[in-house]
Amino acid sequence: MNSPIEDTIMKCPGQDMQYWTAEAIYEVNCPKCGKSVEFYKDDTTRSCSQCGHRFVNPRMDFGCAAYCKFAEQCIGTLPEEFVGAQDNLLKDKVAVEMKRHYKTDFKRIGHLSRIARYAEKIAQQEGVNLAVVLCAAYLKDIEADDSGNQPTAAKILANLGANEEIRNEVCALLEALKNGRTTTSREAGSLADAAAITRLEERNKEMAIDAEQFTDFITEEITTEAGRMVARSVFSHLAVS
Repeated sequence: MNSPIEDTIMKCPGQDMQYWTAEAIYEVNCPKCGKSVEFYKDDTTRSCSQCGHRFVNPRMDFGCAAYCKFAEQCIGTLPEEFVGAQDNLLKDKVAVEMKRHYKTDFKRIGHLSRIARYAEKIAQQEGVNLAVVLCAAYLKDIEADDSGNQPTAAKILANLGANEEIRNEVCALLEALKNGRTTTSREAGSLADAAAITRLEERNKEMAIDAEQFTDFITEEITTEAGRMVARSVFSHLAVS
């Protein structure tokens, strides 16, 4: 017998069988061998009995699963492509939380947003985990909470439903950046380069740098090839091949 609390919990209508119709059970041809495979509408994947190929339910709408932190409890293990969608959406939610945290400190918000913009370009070219790098970029200046026990960054990620692996990777990246260990991983290098480009851009607005200073910057401060490409794009009037 269900507890009173369980009885009051509303199921997602799309997964509650009392709302199902005759179209909730259907057959789909296996994309490998063509044999008919029976699907229930809430099946995320099924295996073909003839060839063994496992494939995603082509009629299932995973839209809500991309942002719902209870998705796995609701529909089971998500296909790999939708796990990626969750991670990509997380960085957008972290950006919103960063802006809420700094409120009217528009200078800080602009600074972190520029770092994130350059970090995205560098991380894409370096082929690293974009969600981890961008979450770290937005949370780079978040300080430890009053207790000093848990970084505010970790709390923000936990509150947004980030899984433990993502939280650990972001916090490790922030720690590496804080301690100057920018060559420990390509993620660290990507974020450090983005931060360096942003600092130089802000410095250039106060006092214009020359080509020699830019060349020194590229040589001494940028660690990734993608970072050098982005820097040359930002300072195209100074860049030399």
